[in-house]
Amino acid sequence: APGGHFGRFLIWTESAFKMLSKMYGTLKSGAPLKRGYTLPRAQMENADVARIINSTEVQSVLRPKMEPPKKAPMKRNPLKNAEVMAKLNPYAPEKKALERKRREKGSAEQKEMEAKVKARKAASKEYNKKQKRGPDTFYKTLMKAFEAKAKEGAKKDEAEAEEE
Repeated sequence: APGGHFGRFLIWTESAFKMLSKMYGTLKSGAPLKRGYTLPRAQMENADVARIINSTEVQSVLRPKMEPPKKAPMKRNPLKNAEVMAKLNPYAPEKKALERKRREKGSAEQKEMEAKVKARKAASKEYNKKQKRGPDTFYKTLMKAFEAKAKEGAKKDEAEAEEE
């Protein structure tokens, strides 16, 4: 097969071509063997579309070319991009540097941070000693009152049962 494509090699005879003309007709006449059948015609008589579009007659009627809309810039994440974070929060770079210093062992900032944490924990312990006194918490007091009422109700039920 030519071109390396497998297919059928057909040889048409002259009588076969004449039969095709009878069966399908020509562009000028209809098909004698098929009633009402005509060969499909091309949509355009002049297929040089580029020349037609670029002609002065067509170009004079067209609207001017529209400009494409402006593309919005890509939004950058301030949590991942230091420049954008600095634009949103001018103190952010200084804060980041301070955090770095606080993590360095032996630095004055780290000692200051440890002192603050100790003070906060001590204040929390002091508050818990004053306000959260084990059995005297609000919930426990509430439950004790409920238990007392329940015991009173049980005593009344027992007294009524003995009377009967």
